[in-house]
Amino acid sequence: MTGISYVDGRYVSHAEAFVHMEDRGYQFADGVYEVIAVYGGKLVDEASHLDRLERSLSEVGIAFPGSRASLGIVLREMMRRNRLKHGSLYLQVTRGVARRDHAYVDAMRPVLTVAVRRATPPLRSASLAGYRVISIPDIRWKRCDIKSVGLLPNILGKKQAMRAGAAEAWMIDEAGMVTEGTTSNAWIVTATGELVTRYLDEGILPGVTRRALIGFAERAQMPVVQRAFSLAEAKTAREAFYTSATAILRPVIQIDETKIGDGVVGPVARRLVDAYFDALETV
Repeated sequence: MTGISYVDGRYVSHAEAFVHMEDRGYQFADGVYEVIAVYGGKLVDEASHLDRLERSLSEVGIAFPGSRASLGIVLREMMRRNRLKHGSLYLQVTRGVARRDHAYVDAMRPVLTVAVRRATPPLRSASLAGYRVISIPDIRWKRCDIKSVGLLPNILGKKQAMRAGAAEAWMIDEAGMVTEGTTSNAWIVTATGELVTRYLDEGILPGVTRRALIGFAERAQMPVVQRAFSLAEAKTAREAFYTSATAILRPVIQIDETKIGDGVVGPVARRLVDAYFDALETV
């Protein structure tokens, strides 16, 4: 990340973007975050991301920093100052600064930081290539629906995937069910053509791109089922893929050592990729 960042009410050079030593986000991972994609100088799914931010903050008892209107002004000013056309904005809200103590006082003043990440425009070709995932045990806490900055299990899992030459790791709970990827939501297409993604509960993050693709699929009259599915079922699926705001959709052609379907990108993934990019290009 480079350029201009926003730290607790000030726009500063990213090289000088510091937080206090006793910021609870730094010391306790006591905070939440969002990543909003920027395409053509516009925020993608802004309302859904801010809805999720507001929910995460409410669930952990952190006050929303200012108002949604004022936050919207900050986000647009960040894009303007950084001349950001394509990339993403990283937003983080921590409970604030206080003497280090597990217990916190009520009504602390939250600290908002925002940084930019530049990127080339997303390409359909990247979403039409085949990717490999591995399976790992899900060792995270039991409130994964909150977009917490406490991501140590996720980063260890992502590193494990990289070491294995895979793009992502799907986490498996104690019942053998797929929860989600380290940075994404997981999907399969069954032999009967059902598009399946896990139901929303405290075990997964309610992905904004997941929500958007469910909408595209339903409008195209594709059968969508929100239910748990096992690793064994995923390995026998006709298709599989994962989704996130930055990756959009990544078709999975191999899980561990098992080839998925014919080992090539399937028609359901292609159809959803086309629907998403068609909508993105009209934003």
